[in-house]
Amino acid sequence: MGGRVGSEGKIHDAPRVNRADRDVLALGIGIAAIIMFVGTGGNVMPQVVHSLQGIGLPPDRLLSNALLLNIALIIFGLRRYRDLTAEVQERRRAETTARELAETDPLTGCLNRRSIGPATDKLMAACAERGEIVAFMMIDIDDFKRINDANGHSAGDKLLQQCADRIGELMPERGLLARLGGDEFACVVPFRAATVERIDDFADRITREAARPVALDDLAMDVTVSVGIARSDSTAMPDRPVDAQELLHMADVAMYVAKKSGKSRHCWFEQSMEQELRFRNELEQAIRTGVQSGEFTPYYEQQIDLQTGQISGFEMLARWNSDRFRAVGPDVFIPIAEEIGLIADLSEALIRQALRDAKDWNPRLTLSVNISPVQMRDPWFAQKLLKLLVEANFPPNRLEVEITETCVHENIAVVRSLITSLKNQGVAISLDDFGSGYSSLAQLRSLSFDRLKIDRSFVTSMPGSHDNARIVEAIASLGKGLGLPITAEGVETTEVVAELQRLGRFMAQGYLYGHPETAAQTRERLAALGLLAGRSEDEPDRAGSEPLSGAA
Repeated sequence: MGGRVGSEGKIHDAPRVNRADRDVLALGIGIAAIIMFVGTGGNVMPQVVHSLQGIGLPPDRLLSNALLLNIALIIFGLRRYRDLTAEVQERRRAETTARELAETDPLTGCLNRRSIGPATDKLMAACAERGEIVAFMMIDIDDFKRINDANGHSAGDKLLQQCADRIGELMPERGLLARLGGDEFACVVPFRAATVERIDDFADRITREAARPVALDDLAMDVTVSVGIARSDSTAMPDRPVDAQELLHMADVAMYVAKKSGKSRHCWFEQSMEQELRFRNELEQAIRTGVQSGEFTPYYEQQIDLQTGQISGFEMLARWNSDRFRAVGPDVFIPIAEEIGLIADLSEALIRQALRDAKDWNPRLTLSVNISPVQMRDPWFAQKLLKLLVEANFPPNRLEVEITETCVHENIAVVRSLITSLKNQGVAISLDDFGSGYSSLAQLRSLSFDRLKIDRSFVTSMPGSHDNARIVEAIASLGKGLGLPITAEGVETTEVVAELQRLGRFMAQGYLYGHPETAAQTRERLAALGLLAGRSEDEPDRAGSEPLSGAA
């Protein structure tokens, strides 16, 4: 390539004719050649014919050469025209492919998030002329992340493709189907305001079709979807006009409510939902900030030996010391922390503090901590917990880990490995909320639990419910047969205590013995009972020498 070096050492290209100029030049040469061919051919061709017939002089050599040159130039022009035509066609095909890739999802062939907006706006405009309304439906596969993690991304892709095919088969003629990303799909369906029940039926059919078992390799998997629906008329959002992006947002809010309502169902958007979602987002942010700033603290609930009436230990419970969200209890913030991936950090911080607090208690007192099902999925959880014990120099035999029946069924192999690792170090394992799940006798024996905790729903209503009393009696007999001690939660009256004492030996905890207390309040209580580390239990002035029979 020709060029020159400038004064700053940079190479400057010599002037070149660009491709478009070359094409124009070639076209001009071809046209000129045709014109010249007509002019020279009119003189030369008769001479050639006469010469071949032997009745005239040979054609002029110069004109003959010019004619041949014109023919060559015409051939060159025709070939260049053919190349240009092929190039234009290829460019158009490339542009079409690029547009399709930009507007469709490559996995499912549906529209994508980028194209569904303009397509929806266009459909809404057409429907407005026909007196119709548009329903925007957000469809989300329930628990897709768990399915994807358990079976691999290839199986997850097959699941998405099958769901797209099933929904596509149900779509009406003018409907739109898009995959927005991940496991989210969107349907846009026109309808008349007087036939809104058609959209309910359509959403029901989607949830039913999605619920059919999906074949993933050799595995048949049950799948459910949650659907949120928003409508484009003014009854959905009367204070501002609705476009495609607004519809998507409203349908997303409604879909979130459908998931919170139990999944595998559909919900229509209502304006109050947006306020609830805004509060939820504020709550999530406050939890994130609270975990970092240490706003979550451990409280302690007494566990009483009903045979002796003495304190045998405490269960650690989480409380949130937030100025704005002080009334938000663990039944609200713990599920949210699980969903946003903060439960491990929150739980480990609470356990770390609880181990430090419990070191000051009498060595015979135990500390019970609840473990989230999310933490049980972590194969390194046992090692993390043992590390906390080492950091606090806390005896493992004083710690009791409580896991729910739900944890047992999610991944029995991981649970068994975790329980074995903790028990080998001396940590006790109790099965929490027993009776509310589906644990089998085989699981109780194979997982080697150290204790059963009866769900409070059975214990609290024992005096007034014959059925619940029989359930507690059956669990007591089961525990006795398996050699497992039992703790009863939700003990709030002396009548419940009497019923439990009649059935056998129990540990009990509940509001009858006081509400959960802070670390300072717990220490003060134990100090009064002579149950702090370093104090002798045989001291004559110890208040704890008398059994606890009522509320603190």
